[in-house]
Amino acid sequence: MPELPEVETSRRGISPYVVGQRIENVVIRERRLRWPVSEDVDNKLPGATIESVGRRAKYLLLNTTNGTAIVHLGMSGSIFVVERDSPAGVHDHFDIEVESGKSLRFRDPRRFGSLHWSDDVAQHWLLRKLGPEPLSDDFSGKYLWKRSRDRRVSVKQFIMNAAVVVGVGNIYASESLFLAGIHPRRTAGRISQSRYVLLATTIKDVLEQAIRAGGTTLRDFYGGDGEAGYFQQKLEVYARDGEQCTRCKRPVSVIVLGQRSTYYCKNCQR
Repeated sequence: MPELPEVETSRRGISPYVVGQRIENVVIRERRLRWPVSEDVDNKLPGATIESVGRRAKYLLLNTTNGTAIVHLGMSGSIFVVERDSPAGVHDHFDIEVESGKSLRFRDPRRFGSLHWSDDVAQHWLLRKLGPEPLSDDFSGKYLWKRSRDRRVSVKQFIMNAAVVVGVGNIYASESLFLAGIHPRRTAGRISQSRYVLLATTIKDVLEQAIRAGGTTLRDFYGGDGEAGYFQQKLEVYARDGEQCTRCKRPVSVIVLGQRSTYYCKNCQR
């Protein structure tokens, strides 16, 4: 599914086309997404001007003069810019038409994405309990160490918990733990502060590198500019089970943690 770098790539891709544009119409073709699309979207978006396109965790925020439209890409969704008269496909569930003659189009074959409206985005039920952004100053090794005390969950599940830190999905959790040399099964509460400092640094580095590369190429995701991401070509362990570790040349292993495939090197991660 699209993770934080993919969503950030979408944000950067669509922003130049919509920021400063007045919304002329909203076309909802399918309301039955993960959550039903509220009629507030139909009533409050038309006539508003898009002031900025933000991101909170894996949510895109269309900040307008009337409030904020919140878009979640789900497992297979993408949002991109098309000409207004471009024919819609069977999986194109809504368009946001702007005065330039272009439209923001949301495509989601599995319909696990969603569209919401909020007058106070910080207090929206999807966002208000989220942890800090991993690329912000609020996220650090000291923060992780403090939050992890007495936690018995595995460190991989700990850093994937959006209440602890947002946007560290399965791919980037595996990659960050490998680079920090930490076994994904290690108990979160038994890891030292110095190791968490290293882990926080690797999380930031991996995500920044992925954003620069345009996200990870996944089966169903393309960026808002129509270009696929290329970070997958640089993955160290994810989906490489049985292949040689890039450091020690021993085979990469795979286990399941929290119902997610987890890739690591038995020799390099302790």
